[in-house]
Amino acid sequence: MRSSSTPVGVLAHRGRTDGAPSGRGEPAEGSGAPRDNTLGSFAGALAAGADGVELDVRRTADGVAVVHHDAEVPGVGPLGRLARADLPRWVPTLEEALAACAGAAVDLEVKSSPAEAGHDPSETLAAEVAELVAGCLGSGRGPALALVSSFWPGVLAAVHATRPELATGLLLFPGSDAAAALDGLEPLGARVLLPFRDQVTAAVVARAHRRGLAVVPWAVDEEAELRAAADQGVDAVVTDHVQRALRALGRA
Repeated sequence: MRSSSTPVGVLAHRGRTDGAPSGRGEPAEGSGAPRDNTLGSFAGALAAGADGVELDVRRTADGVAVVHHDAEVPGVGPLGRLARADLPRWVPTLEEALAACAGAAVDLEVKSSPAEAGHDPSETLAAEVAELVAGCLGSGRGPALALVSSFWPGVLAAVHATRPELATGLLLFPGSDAAAALDGLEPLGARVLLPFRDQVTAAVVARAHRRGLAVVPWAVDEEAELRAAADQGVDAVVTDHVQRALRALGRA
């Protein structure tokens, strides 16, 4: 939870800076933007003034944590059935991504949908992410701040059980009840709620802050949405428009 003197934080969604979504990790046609979730996109976001990045973590068939949003790598195949050596070099390992974000903030979304092939109910990936993140925090080799987030409560419970000192956050699907979700955070050991932009109200933020919890909405891209989020008292935003966010939040 930020103090009243601390500005609203800005996290670049998958490393995006200009609002041009690039689908399955591919650059938007004609945009000149780097691929999502790559070392180039993270470097670009931090150079553009973002406080940090949001990235997506999955596990290869040979047990390597890598950064990629979708369950399938275009033109290659399902990521969970591929070894690290089978992946394109532009798909970074989590260790590489953490090193690229040294000194910054990172929100690591652990992908663990029960609907996807290869889902591991034991949440092995969550535990591995927890160990990797804890090992690099404060070492100078990785981010200064880290949050492990997921839509799936089992992930957060596994991270908390492995490394209870790590900050964790519950992502909400659009249409969820943010106020009701607050009640489910503390049993998971989570301290951050990450609702979709339309789910945020000043009352939800105030209630979270009274409990010592932070609120970080995602997909906050338009100027009016960014200004409204600041007025509601959120702690940070996850956005596709870094420079627009910095301007709307009075930071540029």
